[in-house]
Amino acid sequence: MNSRGDGFFPDEVILQILARLPVKSLFMCKTVCKLWYRLSEDKYFVQLYNELSVKNLMVLVEVSEASDLKSRLICVDNLSGVSEFSLDFLKDRVKVRASCNGLLCCSSIPDKGVYYVCNPMTREFRLLPRSRERPVTRFYPDGEATLVGLACCSSSQKFNVVLAGYHRSFGHRSDGTFICLVFDSEFNRWRKFVSFQDDHFTHMKRNQVVFVNGSLHWLTGSSCILVLDLHCDIWRKMSLPGEVSYGSGNRIYLLESDGCLSVIQISDAWLNIWVLKDYEREEWHLADRVSLRCVRGLVPGIFPISQTGEYVFLATHKQVLVYQRKKRVWKVMYSVNNSTALPLWFSAHAFRSTIFSCH
Repeated sequence: MNSRGDGFFPDEVILQILARLPVKSLFMCKTVCKLWYRLSEDKYFVQLYNELSVKNLMVLVEVSEASDLKSRLICVDNLSGVSEFSLDFLKDRVKVRASCNGLLCCSSIPDKGVYYVCNPMTREFRLLPRSRERPVTRFYPDGEATLVGLACCSSSQKFNVVLAGYHRSFGHRSDGTFICLVFDSEFNRWRKFVSFQDDHFTHMKRNQVVFVNGSLHWLTGSSCILVLDLHCDIWRKMSLPGEVSYGSGNRIYLLESDGCLSVIQISDAWLNIWVLKDYEREEWHLADRVSLRCVRGLVPGIFPISQTGEYVFLATHKQVLVYQRKKRVWKVMYSVNNSTALPLWFSAHAFRSTIFSCH
């Protein structure tokens, strides 16, 4: 934008105001003048808007009715409440596989191997080219990638999609080979590398992939974090906090907290939050210890989905809760009245409302 300041306010002040609007309101403002119409294409404004938006973390939940094949997407925002939107602009029946900085990676349900990256707020999408894997090659055990990761860098406006799983030839069981395919949005192509892994992943551990420090992170069933460094295509393992342990009623989850890697441990009575303050030295810090006495009846089926330094979003079978960390208050943000085909936590993802472009 220019900096002449022709109006009542300097341009920078106007930009700061517009950068705090919801995406829908921002796009309505594009009709005011030509200068505002071009805002979504202005690199400085896009970066400013996305930097402010990522601070307001939300939860995206796919709600499937038991009596209907169709599903709807519910967005739960700590500031604005609950809103509903659709992915009908994709013209396909899809399921959300990963979320990062306002973009979603979706896989086609009727056509396996077809993936989209979209921004549901701007309704912009990109159909990813098919990989050059041989047709007889499948990811064990269900023909889909065990791990799906989406890494979006807000500063460079580029993204990577990662599909990883155990290779098996047609008609044979897995041979232990771990195939990893990485899509690069800048070059519009896939790259592939092969390794060996002995880790196992439940649905929640596959769902909760965290992108920080240029790497994707998954929690494994072997008491460690599996890390994929996207700069050099290398898998490595990271240790959990020393105080964290599986068993004895403890459940472990991997999340992000204000740009840092975080581990949440839930027991019968407590929710403990660790944050990785020093990434290189792997130094964990116990950031909070929350009593679960007020939600004791929900504890067996409660799952943390996303968090910031101020609040934590959690999902149960039929509810989305938020815990205000400073006020020490629990609040129900969304509740399903009818019977659902799947529990809410099964398809819940951390989400941010940005104008991140897919192209």
